[in-house]
Amino acid sequence: MTTRNAPLLVVMCGRSFSGKSTLALALADRLGAQRVSLDAINEERGLRGGDGIPVSEWMRTNDEASARVEEALSAGRAVIVDDTSSPRFLRDRWRELAARAHAETALVFVDAPEELIRARLAANRSDLARHDVTDDVMDAHLSDFEAPGADERAITVDARTPIDASVAQVLAALAERHPS
Repeated sequence: MTTRNAPLLVVMCGRSFSGKSTLALALADRLGAQRVSLDAINEERGLRGGDGIPVSEWMRTNDEASARVEEALSAGRAVIVDDTSSPRFLRDRWRELAARAHAETALVFVDAPEELIRARLAANRSDLARHDVTDDVMDAHLSDFEAPGADERAITVDARTPIDASVAQVLAALAERHPS
């Protein structure tokens, strides 16, 4: 997969606690891709998304992520963008960046029912494997999330599917859509 003519930009999409980061890490490993996590950039900047971040600060984080993605694509590297990628205009910006870099783009939507998300959030609160997300921030996120439209041709993965099967599904779809 890493021998393609054009670099590949995989944009992850899904609600918090859907399993995007787990899948992004596995895909980055399998594809030999660089993973750019907006949560990690926020951490570097001293921000915690689970507490709520002003839109202006999210935009600065997006600008930093864009610079990192553009640099990697320009060097011919595959990149996985690990973020909720909502609202849609953010996904459109990634597609525009990929087009400018002459890169192929794939959108991977990790679809998780709200009950699963809330169960994972509750489990996280007992072991704090990651930072907590306040109830107000989660409620706003769930109500405002914009799932990909049919025209975006997302590779949709069910969050309840085991990770190995999800990785295989995405890799098969990428091979079909973007043959090397």
